[in-house]
Amino acid sequence: MDNAYLFIVILLGLLAVGDLIVGVSNDAVNFLNSAIGSKVFSFRNIMIFASIGILFGAISSSGMMEVARKGIFNPSAFYFDEIIFIFMAVMMTDILLLDFFNTIGLPTSTTVSIVFELLGAAVVMAVIKIVESDQLLSELNTYINTEKATQIILGILLSVFIAFSIGALVQWISRVLFTFNFEKKATWLNSLFGGLALAAIFNFILIKGIKGTPFSNMELEMLNNQTINGFIEYNLFAVQLFGFVFWYLFSTVVIYLFKWDIYKIIIGVGTFALALAFAGNDLVNFIGVPIAAFQSYEAWVNSGIAAESYSMAQLNQRVATPTLFLFVSGIVMILTLWFSSKAKKVVKTSLDLSNQYSTHERFKPNFLSRSLVRFFIFCNDQIKTILPKKSILALDRSFEQIPLKNNQNRGSMPEFDKLRASINLVVAAVLISLATSLKLPLSTTYVTFMVAMGTSLADRAWSSESAVYRVAGVLNVIGGWFLTAFCASSVGGIIVYLLYIGGIQVVAVIMFIILLIIGKNYISHRKENKAILEEDRALIVESNSYQGVIDETGSTIELVLKKSFKVYQLLISGLSTNEIKPLQKGRRNAGMLQEEIEDMKGGLFYFIRNLEESSVSASTFYIELLGCLHDLSEDLTYLAKISHDHVNNNHRKLTFTQIKELLLIEESITKIFKEGKEAFHSGQDQVEFEEVLLEKTSAFELIESKINTQIERTRGEETSPKNTTLYFNFLIRTKDLITHKFELVEKYYGVVKKL
Repeated sequence: MDNAYLFIVILLGLLAVGDLIVGVSNDAVNFLNSAIGSKVFSFRNIMIFASIGILFGAISSSGMMEVARKGIFNPSAFYFDEIIFIFMAVMMTDILLLDFFNTIGLPTSTTVSIVFELLGAAVVMAVIKIVESDQLLSELNTYINTEKATQIILGILLSVFIAFSIGALVQWISRVLFTFNFEKKATWLNSLFGGLALAAIFNFILIKGIKGTPFSNMELEMLNNQTINGFIEYNLFAVQLFGFVFWYLFSTVVIYLFKWDIYKIIIGVGTFALALAFAGNDLVNFIGVPIAAFQSYEAWVNSGIAAESYSMAQLNQRVATPTLFLFVSGIVMILTLWFSSKAKKVVKTSLDLSNQYSTHERFKPNFLSRSLVRFFIFCNDQIKTILPKKSILALDRSFEQIPLKNNQNRGSMPEFDKLRASINLVVAAVLISLATSLKLPLSTTYVTFMVAMGTSLADRAWSSESAVYRVAGVLNVIGGWFLTAFCASSVGGIIVYLLYIGGIQVVAVIMFIILLIIGKNYISHRKENKAILEEDRALIVESNSYQGVIDETGSTIELVLKKSFKVYQLLISGLSTNEIKPLQKGRRNAGMLQEEIEDMKGGLFYFIRNLEESSVSASTFYIELLGCLHDLSEDLTYLAKISHDHVNNNHRKLTFTQIKELLLIEESITKIFKEGKEAFHSGQDQVEFEEVLLEKTSAFELIESKINTQIERTRGEETSPKNTTLYFNFLIRTKDLITHKFELVEKYYGVVKKL
């Protein structure tokens, strides 16, 4: 059995590497959000700042490892064979949970996941022990460190509301003082902001970085033989005051003499600091459990006592984590940061929700988001009735954005300005350093995300056009956090029970299932990313000239035709076989296509502003194109709905003759769509377009003949009203679909002919 435990410890080490990878993919949003959103540095430089911060943070995170060892449960109440299964269940659950959230692109809390996994697994193991020893459930307090667990959980939950509120308040005050023209403010005012911001970040680095290193307890002569920790704690006010004065003078010098951008410096240093905090605070979430398992295994092997008799009381002792482990973990985190595409997806979610301008809103409004928006609009209206009109006008002037240039590309604009990016970093840094000084292991994800959302609200980024979507997005993310807690505790408990009753064989089975799930998610994610990149490029028209618009819309129409035909094929396949799956897929794809076209329509304002002044005809052409695409997508959505509903409601399936006729129509449409796709792919070959237009009459004649045939069948042999209604509607809407497809070709061909 000794070899089995060694195998589990080795497996935990491998899981730690996997957990580091999925954990960094999730938590990169914590420190990359502000720098990427403000676009003050190249992506490469941002990653360099973050990488250095991660390495320093990882090396200084030894003290936080105690949470995994004794923060949630009482180790002395468990034996080695029990504790090793608790640790195994925690790591299995963690890697599954984080990979799931990364795949769907939602930031979740690694701190919450590890805390609730430890809690769930420990509670289930404790209940097993209580039942087997005929104890009462009231004895659970003996096994679980309820006071500490409650403190951690409350600290994490409170951080959500505190971070949002303080982020909103500080951003509102800053915007009132600095406005959107903050770079043109007086040197002393920008120096004051720089001094406060850099002093806060410097204090944050001291608390999160230096105080966590093994060297912080060394006595230094220059500090009158005090340790660094002791000196900082004893002279905290003096250190902070000196820091503010120094950084104020530094800001004044770099602004006045060197003409440097102080906001750029704040964002660079802040990114480094938050990356340091992430590694220092959250590394325990990924390797704390495997390290505790390794140290437990070492202690048990040296004891010579049987695994089921060896008490784990030694975990109550403070044991330093080997620096080599921390350094290697830091390297793995850095490599993941550079190469993880899932990290970019999670960051994008946060950036979209805090974007100052209109963007693709990936979240759908719901009853709660609409109600909250209405409530706060009502509150805002009531406040306006109390305040003097002059004050309201003055405040509104502070929030007036700098107008965009007519030829400014929406894709090149930052999601928010440097002032908001700086506030995001400074407020998050202050809150995290404050919690760390109070020894509260809060969630850095909760703090940084909610600060970003609070500053977005205060900065009026959530306008009347986007508020319901943004609020719905925030509610989705917060809901995901509660889901994390529930899933972490329940899945952790289930797995530890299975391990307890099944032993090493169950470990192998569960690991095989985990590898299958993660492998499948990885392959699906890569395919999805590749498809999205290709489609995004085709569906975005960025040219500002008439000729450029014509060229780019050709690619757009080609892609829409390709997607439309795929949907139509799925519908014919589902109706022919009377199977629901192809129809479900068709309905989903039709809905996605309709959303993409709606996004194109939503960007019409920016498209028109981006055009050259002489390209009015390009605007007219593009508006007509969007109308045709909209009609086409509506036809597909309707066909998908009636087909899905018919089969889903178990109505009478289509007859063999009807299926045969639909397949004939599909064959005709295949030819039309194929030739149309080739025409748009070939660019501006007029001969190709003329050949497509020749197919119009024959396609209409075929459908009309089938409609007439069905009328005759209905008067004679047909007995199913539902079947007849579906077939007529499908044929009529197919005719509309072809009509709108030919409209696209005709409009494009007309423009090409003129050129």
